[in-house]
Amino acid sequence: MNNSRVLLILIIVVLIFSALVLRLVNLQVVRSDELSFFAKRQQTNTQTVKADRGFIYDRNDVLLVYNRNDYSFFVDLRMLPASEKDRLAKMFSKVMGKNKLHYSKLLKASGKTICLEKKVPFEKSLDLFEYKNPAFFYVEEPVSVFHYGSLASHILGYVDNDYKGVSGISKSFNDALKGKDGFRMVERNAMGDIISISEKQTRPSVPGDDVYLTIDKRYQAIVEEELKQSLKLTSGESATCIIMNPNSGEILAMANISDYDPNHFWKYGDFERKNRAITDSYEPGSTFKAITFAALLEDKACNESERINVENGVYKFGNNYIRDTHKFESLSVRGIFEESSNIGTAKLIQRMSDEKFYQYVRSFGFGTFTSISLPGEVTGKLVDLEKWTKQTKTYMSFGYSISATPLQLTNAFCAVVNGGILYQPQIVKRQVDKNGNTVREYSPVEVRRVISERTSERMRSLLLGAVQKGTGSQAKIESLSIGGKTGTSKIIVDGKYSNSHYYSSFIGFYPTENPTIVCYVLISKPKGHYYGGLVSAPVFKNILTRIYELEKGKYDQHKPNTDIKIAENKYQSSNYEFVHKESKHANELNESRNVFAADNNQNLMPDLKGKTIKEALSVLNDLGIKWSVTGSGVVAEQSIPPGQTINKRKTCILTCSQISTTGARIY
Repeated sequence: MNNSRVLLILIIVVLIFSALVLRLVNLQVVRSDELSFFAKRQQTNTQTVKADRGFIYDRNDVLLVYNRNDYSFFVDLRMLPASEKDRLAKMFSKVMGKNKLHYSKLLKASGKTICLEKKVPFEKSLDLFEYKNPAFFYVEEPVSVFHYGSLASHILGYVDNDYKGVSGISKSFNDALKGKDGFRMVERNAMGDIISISEKQTRPSVPGDDVYLTIDKRYQAIVEEELKQSLKLTSGESATCIIMNPNSGEILAMANISDYDPNHFWKYGDFERKNRAITDSYEPGSTFKAITFAALLEDKACNESERINVENGVYKFGNNYIRDTHKFESLSVRGIFEESSNIGTAKLIQRMSDEKFYQYVRSFGFGTFTSISLPGEVTGKLVDLEKWTKQTKTYMSFGYSISATPLQLTNAFCAVVNGGILYQPQIVKRQVDKNGNTVREYSPVEVRRVISERTSERMRSLLLGAVQKGTGSQAKIESLSIGGKTGTSKIIVDGKYSNSHYYSSFIGFYPTENPTIVCYVLISKPKGHYYGGLVSAPVFKNILTRIYELEKGKYDQHKPNTDIKIAENKYQSSNYEFVHKESKHANELNESRNVFAADNNQNLMPDLKGKTIKEALSVLNDLGIKWSVTGSGVVAEQSIPPGQTINKRKTCILTCSQISTTGARIY
């Protein structure tokens, strides 16, 4: 019996040993290659090394968009003990500030791997890194950070969760900004931790290029603040503003309100996210008269002094009536423009053929793309010439029967006042790689000459009159030479022109003698007052006033153009007009200005005789004294004698002798 038991045990041992040998042969010999493959795949893998996106700056090298590495946290529920779920929920609740129940529900979910939090900032992640468990792991996630939130959001665009630019510059320059991803071969232990990295099988990522924009962050902030304030005052639906340098096509600011925060783009709808300055077109109304009159003057179809019968405000044209807001029996051509007479404009445009007017409108860039480096631009609508009716030209002359984007109108207006050259709008100045090498420099692009310099000069005079004496008077800024044009147009609702919804706009420029800034303001659906001169012109005034104050000390006064006279269809001014002039000594002038202020007793009027106008006005501004200037050159007389106690309610009148002066300019 004992021998039988020994034999049975021996047989069992032999069978077990044989089974082990067969198993080892199967693992080590038969399936050796297969198992080695799976082992390597489990222990080693290739990781993508995401490239850092390039930064975005404004024209003054102010950083607008940069990157940071956030972290997403995951847990493998198959490996997480039930006892750890409550602890993990408490920790995330404490760090993230969310209810513990939120995480408890996530940890009770059915599935393999769940995400507890996505893109947690590094500062908060530090506390979460301390938790150690084989089931708990995290992944590094690069994120684009828009430093000033909603500022310039429609220009900058946003970057989605896949680190891809979706709109704005982030999209149109995505290939340049995104860089080139790298990779690395890593080896992990049984717990999943990285234990080594193969240098031979590593390719580093290449960061994206940096993009420098033409916009000025300071101007952009002013524009957005004023637009928001305007919507509060007018209860409007939305507002748009564009500031351009007419001599280069550079956009200094572009804003739409309502806007959005690109850091949280998913919280907003399409209306807030789209750049309505280039994606939405509208009938511009009377601002388009600047284009019409430029064409009329260029074609020699009228002169500023001739008078036109404007029918006391009501004119039957075909089967329709054209009406003016103000009733006049007759107006000069200049008066028609200043008072924004639809009737006068309609009569004047009959002097030009349909073909000729179409050519001018097309040459100013309407009905086509401006080719700005931003996605989503539309062409507006310019009816094909062969489809024109008898009314098309007439209604188009005062801004109906044509639709345009705010950018198209602003760009065309720049050509009206800059000497007659249409430029391609420019939003990017240069592209620079991470080594500081310039990849591409963007220079102004002249599209075509539209009108002559002489016509442009005459148009600047008309636009000056529209502000000084006409419908744009609310845009007037004391002591600054401003020109511009108002616009009011009805909005089409359900295929018909509404009698309660309007677009109110104003477009202006400064200074009239040598324009360096064009500013366009559009308010949609204001409540109460809806005329552009009452709604949008004050917004223009506020914006330009703040920009002028911001650049205080960089502007200089200039002797008036004595050739401009009202009787000769130009404007005469006894005061100085501010113009921009370049100076290599701008900093020295600013420093000397402070010296002048410091030398004076703040309670006594200083002696200003012999000083340049710039020096004298710097002193008066620092002392808070109101002033008025006649003449040009240096101060010869002052109405408040030197040494007299200052009364800030009085105005100091400076009489100057004739000499030329120089100064500094902003651009």
